[in-house]
Amino acid sequence: MYIHLGQDTVVKKEDIIGIFDLDNATVSKRTRDYLTKAEKKGRVINVSYELPKSFIVCKSKNNEQIIYISQLSSATLLKRSESGIEIS
Repeated sequence: MYIHLGQDTVVKKEDIIGIFDLDNATVSKRTRDYLTKAEKKGRVINVSYELPKSFIVCKSKNNEQIIYISQLSSATLLKRSESGIEIS
């Protein structure tokens, strides 16, 4: 099953490690440092140029982490992951 993250981006549900609310999660310095480090390594993909609301941590084929920044809320993404709708 795939989850639509916004614009033209979909990821496999089993590749998702976590879905996080950007406002709540970035209160922590550790999270900000994690996102900064990932961005410097080129592992952050901005899905939309609209106001970001969430970030999604996924594993890639070589087991590295990829972070997607999405304009969709974490609640919306969670509903999509639980809906059971498949995209083929």
